[in-house]
Amino acid sequence: MRYFEESEFKEKIIQVNRVSKKTKGGNKIGFSVLVVVGDQKGQVGVGLGKAPDVQSSIKKAVTYAKKHLITVPMKGTTIPHPVNVKLGAARIMLKPASVGTGVIAGGAVRAVADAAGIHDILSKVLGTSNKASNVYATMDALRRLRPSLEETKKEKEKDEK
Repeated sequence: MRYFEESEFKEKIIQVNRVSKKTKGGNKIGFSVLVVVGDQKGQVGVGLGKAPDVQSSIKKAVTYAKKHLITVPMKGTTIPHPVNVKLGAARIMLKPASVGTGVIAGGAVRAVADAAGIHDILSKVLGTSNKASNVYATMDALRRLRPSLEETKKEKEKDEK
């Protein structure tokens, strides 16, 4: 298992839900927290933590997210190509943008893009407005990205040397 320094990752809490379970002795209260974690250099992860108190659920979510990081291929400060993803009721469209455009994205997509270190991107969220669904769909979109041809050629040249 890899260990990380605290300052290495940026953590962003997307959603905190108070949940309740009916038991014989009354209601059992708990919390569910969705967190995005990224190093702002191309690695990003999402975690969902559940516990009786908020602090424990955040800790669980961050731990899970750090264990399940993905590497996002980048072309400068943007993504290499456009991608459309449908995951459940969530539909996400991501497009590369020219330098200086900024992150044109809604709340859930913006948090993932910021954590990944993407500085220029165009996006559109269609379908559901559920933050959790949109975060998971955005992660799926970033997972489907492939490196640009120039980067692939550079890597092959490095391997040959």
